[in-house]
Amino acid sequence: MTFTQSKCLIQAALAGALLCCGPALAQRADPLPGQWGQKAPLLEPNSEFTLASSGNKIYVLGGYPNGRISVKTVQVYDIATDTWALGPPLPEANNHGMAAALDGVVYLFGGQTDPQTAYVDTVYALDTRQGPQARWVRKSSMPIARSAGAAVVHAGRIYVAGGRPPRGHDFAVYDPQTDLWEKLPDLPSQRNHIAMELIGDRLHVVGGRLGGGFQSDKTAAHEVFDLKSRQWTVAAPMLKPRSGINSTMAFGCMHVWGGEESAGVFPDHDVYNPRTDRWTALPNMVMPIHGVTGATFANGLIYVTGGGTQVGGSSGSLLHQVYRPQIRCD
Repeated sequence: MTFTQSKCLIQAALAGALLCCGPALAQRADPLPGQWGQKAPLLEPNSEFTLASSGNKIYVLGGYPNGRISVKTVQVYDIATDTWALGPPLPEANNHGMAAALDGVVYLFGGQTDPQTAYVDTVYALDTRQGPQARWVRKSSMPIARSAGAAVVHAGRIYVAGGRPPRGHDFAVYDPQTDLWEKLPDLPSQRNHIAMELIGDRLHVVGGRLGGGFQSDKTAAHEVFDLKSRQWTVAAPMLKPRSGINSTMAFGCMHVWGGEESAGVFPDHDVYNPRTDRWTALPNMVMPIHGVTGATFANGLIYVTGGGTQVGGSSGSLLHQVYRPQIRCD
């Protein structure tokens, strides 16, 4: 991507839509290794949402499309056709939820119904295998209501960690087969707006903020939960404190990007190598974003969907950036 194309993409995003900037971007050509590109923009601008991937589709759940007003909207992206459609709406409006997909079922954990209400403990499931007939079904509630944590799947169960104060230490696992929850040893550092990934038999929780608002202190903490011993340890901290970050695994590496602070939105894109316990800075994002929990690595591309382009919750975008990783950690 040339400088001119990058500049045009940024200007288009700030205007609230992705516009064509020359033949390469007009055709949405996949980027070369180590470079950023774009895919079809969202149907509605969005931030402070969560997403999960199932069956070659990405499900964007709730969020703030405009201002700090939550919605029930579900936007579904088809990776194979590079197209979007609306899915079954959520039973209630949601922002700052936590999502994961397992065996064709998308789960939405907790979140908030609007900025002023208390966090919710609800769990909803959408069986995507039912196709157009799929509808959201209520499941057993979480042990504690919370929002702005992260969820990861391992061995048929879903682990949910962190949350806004006073639930930042919370850590529990959900078993879809029994529809039951189990509390686990507390996250050592209470925090929210975190990233969490599974590497082998260990869960890596990185970054986040300590308070409820974006002006609160940030952390570079990197804590690891061993699923066999059920004990927490520490690993190399991120290169700088950040919150509102997002992440995914690609070729054995943990990629972390974006985030927000009082001064603005982070363009940083860093990668963690678990074999060496080291972080490396990669080229910055074309358009810095925050306010997205969950990402997808498919067909050699990391899909960075939506996000806020300014601090706070009133700058949801139509952005759909992609990155082709070239570094390997496996």
